[in-house]
Amino acid sequence: MGYYIEIKLLPDPEFTSSVLMNALFAKLHRVLAEAGHGEVGVSFPQAQKTLDDTIRLHGNQGALERLMAIGWLKGLTDYTHVTAITTVPGNCKHRVVKRVQAKSSVERMYRRSVKKGWLTAEEGEARMNTGKDQQLKLPFIQLKSRSSGQAFRLFIQQGKLADSPVEGGFSAYGLSDVATVPWF
Repeated sequence: MGYYIEIKLLPDPEFTSSVLMNALFAKLHRVLAEAGHGEVGVSFPQAQKTLDDTIRLHGNQGALERLMAIGWLKGLTDYTHVTAITTVPGNCKHRVVKRVQAKSSVERMYRRSVKKGWLTAEEGEARMNTGKDQQLKLPFIQLKSRSSGQAFRLFIQQGKLADSPVEGGFSAYGLSDVATVPWF
């Protein structure tokens, strides 16, 4: 994780930064699923209530070179400014950037549990009446599932700052529950 690439979305009169970030992240996800090998992590250094307009790709130099050699930014070059592969500054902090999934539909969860045989119909009904849907207030990317075609929100949580890095692999979204990325 000694290197990074920063991609900043340029202002555009036709598209909001969230629309462009969704398109950028969808392309990134596809290339990471095909060729990422769990070696590239992401962070959003400007994120607050939204992910804003900047994404950083973190990894070793070889992994980042292989990723950029694929040409996955084709079609977005007019909307982005991409830095060269750069060394991470010394004495930086580290943090986990992970996906968080809400238990958004209590009814759907219990119907599934009954269908799978984990609960009886009566148990499912009783739990459904006492459960509450969970609403997340985290920044998210709006994506479309390639398998089902359904749109979904990928909620992203950037964890607490830590003094030392934690090694590990990254998902096809560039996220991890345990591995950290440099934060500066």
